Amino acid sequence: MRTPLAAAVVAALLMSSPAMSQPTNAIPNAKPWDQPFLPPAPAWDGKSRALLRPATDPWASAFEQDPAHDFSPNYADTRAWFDRLDAASDLIRIEPFGVSPEGRPIYAVIASKDGATLDPKKPLLLAQAGIHPGEIDGKDAGMMLLRDIAFYGKSGLLDKVNLILIPILSVDGHERAGAYSRPNQRGPRIQGWRNTATNQNLNRDYMKLDQPEMQAVRAFTNKYRPDLYVDIHVTDGIDYQYDVTFGYNGEDGVWSRSPASAKWLDTAFKPAVYKALEAQGHIPGELVFAIDDRDPKKGLSDGGLGERFSNGWGSAAHVPTILIENHSLKPHEQRVLGTYVFLEEALKLLAAKGAGLRTAIEQDRALRPAEILANFDPETKPSSTRAFKGIQFERYDSPASGRSEIRWLGKADPELWRMPFYGSVSTLSLKRPKAYWVPSYRKDLIERLKIHGVQMETLAAPRTVSVEMLRLEDAKVSGGTNEGHVPITVDKVTAEPRDWTFPTGSVRVSTDQPLGDVVVLLLEPQSGESFFAWGMFPEVLNRVEYIEAYAVAPLAEKMLAADPALKAEFEAKLAADPAFAADGDARLSWFYERTPFYDQHYRLYPVAREK
Repeated sequence: MRTPLAAAVVAALLMSSPAMSQPTNAIPNAKPWDQPFLPPAPAWDGKSRALLRPATDPWASAFEQDPAHDFSPNYADTRAWFDRLDAASDLIRIEPFGVSPEGRPIYAVIASKDGATLDPKKPLLLAQAGIHPGEIDGKDAGMMLLRDIAFYGKSGLLDKVNLILIPILSVDGHERAGAYSRPNQRGPRIQGWRNTATNQNLNRDYMKLDQPEMQAVRAFTNKYRPDLYVDIHVTDGIDYQYDVTFGYNGEDGVWSRSPASAKWLDTAFKPAVYKALEAQGHIPGELVFAIDDRDPKKGLSDGGLGERFSNGWGSAAHVPTILIENHSLKPHEQRVLGTYVFLEEALKLLAAKGAGLRTAIEQDRALRPAEILANFDPETKPSSTRAFKGIQFERYDSPASGRSEIRWLGKADPELWRMPFYGSVSTLSLKRPKAYWVPSYRKDLIERLKIHGVQMETLAAPRTVSVEMLRLEDAKVSGGTNEGHVPITVDKVTAEPRDWTFPTGSVRVSTDQPLGDVVVLLLEPQSGESFFAWGMFPEVLNRVEYIEAYAVAPLAEKMLAADPALKAEFEAKLAADPAFAADGDARLSWFYERTPFYDQHYRLYPVAREK
């Protein structure tokens, strides 16, 4: 627990740092210290600084007006600035598309020469900022880029391509702002909070679609169907030389649910963006994560391929999606300018080569793999070795931790590190059925599927169909919560052929559609991204009826006498399982489960497969 005294001591130490000798500006809530416990930042003076407008410019953003370029405006001031831009430029318009739990409008800023309706023939870039509001580089970079498109000679970027910026997705988290949100990130000095007003992490909600913010952005993306979706973050973890890192599922030719799009990103997109960033003084790199933050040379990983994240969802939904992770220990100014360069180059590439990406997307949308790989875990052995631009460090004995700790020195290591790289491997293969049947009483899940854009048939009258119902043999409820849910896992399911009647309002969901992979991942209970895995079917684990020992014991004795095969099975169970043999209740339960009195819906998953 943080005591008031401890908090006061920390504040006093920070206020007494050398940074206190620097004057502060008049920005409200300015933080007069610069986290002196962070490692030093390498010196940087990139050419991209020429993108900054002087503070006296009437269209300078709050980020540019700040002398240290270490400030990002609040929700109201950001919206007021965009409203002013919208009023002043025919190229800019604002479109609200949702409302947060605390009642704030969620909006997008659309830049186009097409007027009120975007030309579907033009490629579309959708850049999303503030899904984690403390990581707000994309908002400040987007404000600068849209301003320059409107007034400073870059309107030609919109000749052959359109741009949509979501400046703040998690608007409530953005307004839970303060100087103490992200202690391991260098600016802006006032930062939003990682989670939403309902304490949810939106970048874990791409599949289950719990939150109104994610439901809104999914409907919005389905409306406009971006050709490239860029999700802008700031990373945590170890220090390194790279300031702008980004990645996508299928990078470097590894397996992907959207292989054609990944190939386009590998061959057409990534080399050009790297070149543009390097020309402006930035150091781009692939999106990687340290295996062990306390042992940085131990190796790197891809961070996982889960569909709950934007890049994993994008691969499954066949929406080319790039996850940007700017480096948290680089100054806010450097990160913002790198993001500007990235977005500008992305627009140029879509204008020049967007037709190739669209062809790749259609190829991916036509895929119907018979086996759906799922539940990815890190490789136990590295699959490759990568060159890595590291930062020099040393170790010291910490009296606080009582162990050896890392001290980053803020200097580029002249030697490239040769880092073991651990990718991800699937631990589950799911067969693609023809369709799934979802009962009408699960309107909540049917609605989530519709928000995803999944096509389905809704029954106008009851229908009896031949299906497979799934018996969940060994479901296990988690001992803790995750994102407001109690997860449930099941390792073994048994398919039971049934003629099952689905009532009016039930839906048949074919997997022969572009979102068929998403359907399988959401509706197969063994999938780690499924509604079941998130704990949305707890009712099937409740057994309703019971039988007393005085009734089942004589019934069991009659069953043994009447059925030699049952008797042999029971005796084999006794011999093989001494604990079972010694447990009278377990023995009687064994018989009860084999009677017609047993609850046949117990552990029976209500979503059916159509083979």
